[in-house]
Amino acid sequence: MDLAGLAKLLHPEGWALLQALPPYDERLALPLAERLQREGLDPGLVAAALTQSRLRAKARAKLGDFADGMLFTPAGLEQATRLEVAAHHARRFRDAGCTHVADLTCGLGADALAFAGVGLRVVATDVDETTAALATVNLRAFPEVEVRHGDGLALDLVAEGVDGVWADPARRTGTGRRVFDPQAYAPPLDAVLAARATVPALGLKLGPGIAHRDLPVDAEAQWVSVDGDVVEVGLWFGPLAPEGPGRTALVLQAGGVAHTLRADPDGEDAAPPVGPVGAYLYEPDGAVIRAGLVGTVAHRVRGRLVDPTIAYVTADALTPDPLVTAYRVLDDLPFGLKRLRTYLRERGVGRLTIKKRGTAVVPETLRRQLDLRGGAEGTIVLTRVAGQQRVLVVEPV
Repeated sequence: MDLAGLAKLLHPEGWALLQALPPYDERLALPLAERLQREGLDPGLVAAALTQSRLRAKARAKLGDFADGMLFTPAGLEQATRLEVAAHHARRFRDAGCTHVADLTCGLGADALAFAGVGLRVVATDVDETTAALATVNLRAFPEVEVRHGDGLALDLVAEGVDGVWADPARRTGTGRRVFDPQAYAPPLDAVLAARATVPALGLKLGPGIAHRDLPVDAEAQWVSVDGDVVEVGLWFGPLAPEGPGRTALVLQAGGVAHTLRADPDGEDAAPPVGPVGAYLYEPDGAVIRAGLVGTVAHRVRGRLVDPTIAYVTADALTPDPLVTAYRVLDDLPFGLKRLRTYLRERGVGRLTIKKRGTAVVPETLRRQLDLRGGAEGTIVLTRVAGQQRVLVVEPV
């Protein structure tokens, strides 16, 4: 969206049209656009309103009911923080005693919204003029937030009275390709890290795929998952990391339930035991895996790895833990297409869940090759056990 399109939407006629549109339905979008144009509405306005309606529908997964009063760009929505995650960011600043946060890269304003929601004052900046304008619209109900168009790194943090700094550097090129080099972020990671020399309470949101070697040694690096989907790694410094540097995982589940895991202070995560498949198989949450804490989880469930290079944990007894998905092991077979097809047909398995780790097998290709028949359901895990390709037949606990 450009500023001209934004101006049309913010005109009373445009805003009224946007708010009056029915819930977005891709199948009805074209007929609806044609009808509105026949009624005399400007085609550009209609297109802008329907685009926003589509983006709002998509944004509800991240921002809930707030999405219905906000404006978006596709790229901005892609990087916007989920509301439940932004709430955890905000509580970090509040609990550290911060009162005035500088959001150096505010984007569409999701994090600034959460900061204001816990009573923090916010100065929010973005280098893109249209994005800053959209953030102004999105944060209009929060007088605690001042949105500015400009380079957040140019803020005089001391003169602004800021006691906390937040940044979410852009990690895609103009063509949408992901950027993996932290110094190619916009702004570069080192440029943002320099802010902690002035304001020690610095927090950053980065992509969860960043290499451990690229993480500052003085940061708490926390990988975050939402309902099993790993969405970010947060870097926290100074008073925002009261337990000090280290790797942690935050697992957010349905209903707002949150679980946190920190690297074992006794080093149990460094060299977890490896052994044969037992009665139960555990699949650690993705945030735990990205944080390198599989060994810590293995220690918690009194288990061992099935292979030193694979993030599956096995144990002889069940130990429920919210940071893993547990399966009962029904059978352990060497991998072979013919053998597996016969095994499943003998049991009438027609609907099969295929999980994999440490194998090049493509689940959808395998499913076609198995030619499943029958009314029973089953779950298999394709993985390596002691370096050998195996098929574990399991059922969820």
